[in-house]
Amino acid sequence: MSPPDKQSILSSPAFMGQASPWPVFWVASIAVFLVSMDGTMLFAAFSALRAGFPQATAADLSWVLNAYTVVYAAMLIPAGGLADRHGRKKVFLLGVALFLAASVACGLAPNVAWLVAARALQALGAALLTPASLSLVLAAFPVNKRAVAVSLWSAVGGLAAAVGPSLGAFVVASLGWQWAFYLNLPLSMFAIWRGVTLLTEAKQPNKGRPLDLVGMGLLIVGIGALSLSIVQAESPDWSRPELLEVAGLGLASIAGFIAWARLARAPLVDLGLFRNATYRYVNLASLSFGIAFSMMFFAFFFYMKSIWHYSLPLAGLAITPGPLLVTPVAALSGRLASRHGHRPLLLAGSLIYAASGLWFLLVPGTEPAYLTQWLPGALLSGMGVGMVLPSLSGAAVSHLPAQHYAVGSAINQAIRQIGSVMGVALTVVLLGSSTLQRADFNAVYLCHMGLALLTAALCLPVKTRPASAARKS
Repeated sequence: MSPPDKQSILSSPAFMGQASPWPVFWVASIAVFLVSMDGTMLFAAFSALRAGFPQATAADLSWVLNAYTVVYAAMLIPAGGLADRHGRKKVFLLGVALFLAASVACGLAPNVAWLVAARALQALGAALLTPASLSLVLAAFPVNKRAVAVSLWSAVGGLAAAVGPSLGAFVVASLGWQWAFYLNLPLSMFAIWRGVTLLTEAKQPNKGRPLDLVGMGLLIVGIGALSLSIVQAESPDWSRPELLEVAGLGLASIAGFIAWARLARAPLVDLGLFRNATYRYVNLASLSFGIAFSMMFFAFFFYMKSIWHYSLPLAGLAITPGPLLVTPVAALSGRLASRHGHRPLLLAGSLIYAASGLWFLLVPGTEPAYLTQWLPGALLSGMGVGMVLPSLSGAAVSHLPAQHYAVGSAINQAIRQIGSVMGVALTVVLLGSSTLQRADFNAVYLCHMGLALLTAALCLPVKTRPASAARKS
């Protein structure tokens, strides 16, 4: 048996464990913060974009949002496969560089077509860096610390997505819509600078494994078509038969992808991952909670603007207390999960989140009373999100083999992204009227509660409790 070479020694957990993993965590988290924030900041900038491009229709400008959503959702899993095959550091840095370049292109856009194309490129960069980021974090931490690290990593993304609209409203109102994109530049450049010198490949990239181009193509078409059919559900430019055809193409492509993955010698996604009940049910729970989180998030702005008549900056400020709870709750949740597993946190968090939906259903009225009628529900929702969102990510990757870190986490993130798209579409269907009344929100909050309870039920089979803890009990 030949002695280990220098590269295998340097990439071994024993060697890597000698250095603090937290610098790796912060570099990876900075990039994920930008991606998550950018995904929601543009909702606050939409009216400014309409003013900046008066010749464009609202349908044209909707593609500034939809192009990002569709490309990001479609490319997450293929990007995870590329990271596992070519190296997580390389794909992460490429993703950040693309995101940086596309942000500049967005800010310089002379017309809507340019802006939409730049947003698609930005989404590609985001999809490349996101699963690579989590896999770098997983590889940097010892097994007994991963629950805390993944909880904090997820909390960073959740916090960024939640504060995106409020920060976007302030920046756009102060500096113009271009700065919603230029805001990405300093942190992106910092992530590249530190990433080049700090990050190392956790293992030798598996270059001998062929790239599954057929599977990649089928998956991109499948997820892209399904996402498109959802985000365009209320668009006047698409008829019902056309949307059904697009959705049918998506479903057929997904079915073809599954069939191909069963036959291919080296498929993009190893379907054996889903034989694990925990992984299977966590992904289903991620879908239901993604819908619920997105519905709550966007219904908030509808309520503030249409019922209480808050300005957009004031509405953005009003959402802040809930997200501020996410990070400390996630940090505590990660510590508890490392000792007791993720299921208790998932169940308790889902029930707390359902309770926040019940509060919003029963308490707020038509007259503004933020401190007494809204703040308690917002704090409940922040606690629930801080417990559930990081725990779903942590449970999904808790038993993944090292060679499937990126693609396995990308599947979970893609499913959650599809849930978010569905939640936005459903909220628009329920609250799309130009003359909203208080009673119109009841259906949203009932869905919020039902989806939270469904998430709790789906998390009952989750088993990630450490063996040492199980033996003590």
